[in-house]
Amino acid sequence: MIAMEKKKCKQCQKDFVVEDEDFEFYKKMSPTFAGKVFEWPAPTLCPDCRAARRQVWRNERRIYKRKSDKSGQDIVSIYAPEKTDYKIYGIDEWWADDWDGTQFGFEWDPNKKFFEQFDKLLKDVPRQALYNTKTENCEFSNYIAECKNCYMTTVTFYKTENTHYSYFAYQSKDNVDISFCNEAELCYELVDGNKCFNCRYSNRLENCRNCYFCQDLIGCSDCILCDNLRNKQYCIENKQLTAEEYQQKMSQMNFGSKKFVDECLDKYEAMRSSSIVKFVNTVKCDNCQGDNLRECKNVKKSFSSLRVENSRYCLDQEDGKNIWDSEGGTYEWALEVNHTGFGQTFVVDSSVFYSNFMYYCESCYSCRDCFGCVGLRNKQYYIFNKEYSKEEYEAKAGKVIEKMIADGEWGEYFPFSLSPFGYNETLANDHFPKNKEEAAKVGSRWQDDDHALKYDGPFYEPEDDIRAYQTDEGKAKDLLAGILKCEKTGKPFKIMPQELAFYLKGGIPIPREHYDVRFYERFHVRNPKKFYHRQCMNAGCANEFKTTYSPDRSEKVYCESCYQKSIG
Repeated sequence: MIAMEKKKCKQCQKDFVVEDEDFEFYKKMSPTFAGKVFEWPAPTLCPDCRAARRQVWRNERRIYKRKSDKSGQDIVSIYAPEKTDYKIYGIDEWWADDWDGTQFGFEWDPNKKFFEQFDKLLKDVPRQALYNTKTENCEFSNYIAECKNCYMTTVTFYKTENTHYSYFAYQSKDNVDISFCNEAELCYELVDGNKCFNCRYSNRLENCRNCYFCQDLIGCSDCILCDNLRNKQYCIENKQLTAEEYQQKMSQMNFGSKKFVDECLDKYEAMRSSSIVKFVNTVKCDNCQGDNLRECKNVKKSFSSLRVENSRYCLDQEDGKNIWDSEGGTYEWALEVNHTGFGQTFVVDSSVFYSNFMYYCESCYSCRDCFGCVGLRNKQYYIFNKEYSKEEYEAKAGKVIEKMIADGEWGEYFPFSLSPFGYNETLANDHFPKNKEEAAKVGSRWQDDDHALKYDGPFYEPEDDIRAYQTDEGKAKDLLAGILKCEKTGKPFKIMPQELAFYLKGGIPIPREHYDVRFYERFHVRNPKKFYHRQCMNAGCANEFKTTYSPDRSEKVYCESCYQKSIG
């Protein structure tokens, strides 16, 4: 067995370890071309720096108005208008049959580095304006498929409808400002909700209804300001009430008032800061190390994944097996991939779908046996978008790898410098924030102009109580016509008609924060992707564990056994 290897990250200089299981997986993923095995080397970057290098290819939420490079029509795109070094097509234009990625193919040049030639292909081959497929009335959403009537909602699938300003909302309907939710309906400001109805301002709820300002509830309904309850109803601040007592208390609460909601949010934050929490948020997992994992087995150093097995260093993975270093998607046998899905044997890929045996490819669909290709559909045996016979492909791929080994490129993901996005546009900046100078040091771009709404006129001041708009159509029209000022950043923003309809129906006060601020507040409800070695804080318990709760946090962090004994 190969011994564990201690290494120093060539980017951040931190020490990290490549374990026996890593080497075993690299050996299994090492490709064979023309009878020769090309071993996958140990990584030169630590897991965090590897993740950032992949995530810089993932612009999820920044969208712009620009012209299509095919038709000249106005389109919504994740590529800023000043990015003229790339060809951007509207979604329907990209999928049209009047062009083909093979027309940009060329013969591999053994005198040039692989990534230099790959960069040329990235800029020559047209790119999709958005990752948005089979949707209806979702023009301003990205990383979305088979959804309807969603506005500014990203990474959302499985027939979600009428859900706005949301993130990772699966199989959900009629929501605003939710994140990491599945089967949510009529929910607002909910994080990590599963099968919830009419829940608001809450975190980690499962099978709950009508719960406000709550955390870590399962099977509960009609609860306010509660935490760590199971199968309870009619509770306020963890105190059991009768139905009549609960309704009487509720009649005295005005959740349509921004002032009252802010008072409840203060109590909610105080409750959360002193709450008992389980050291990790995992459900039905076996032999796993990570956080926000569900129904996983033999998964290590991973986060936010569902039904994944035998994998490591994964984020937002779903229904996958044998995966190392990945961001998003459903697939098997993959190594260093981003936004890829539905196939097997992916090695250093980004946005490759319904494909097999793909190496160093980007934005390819329904392909197999391709190396260094961009924007191909239904192709096999291609290198740099040029077709070869099976024998030619095998021989040529081997020669390309030999040159990559000599240049120190084999085993490395696409460099930061090749990404078409600025570091500050991408998921990398969400998880591993950098300023412009720090991003430049790793070779990344920076997007200076966010092309946001520019406004220097008078701002509209919303009414405190939503009932003012429920009873006065004129005021509602003034609100929709007005420009609001974010209380935290000063950025201007608008209330959209479909958004207002949700607030009116639910009796929810008008938000005073820009939707980006609201997003990041929900995003940071989840702990950072970092582990700490700690001991259970329950008196007398000596159990130790790895947790994403840092030692300076105020919550009481319990082991599994102590947590289960403490909940109501």
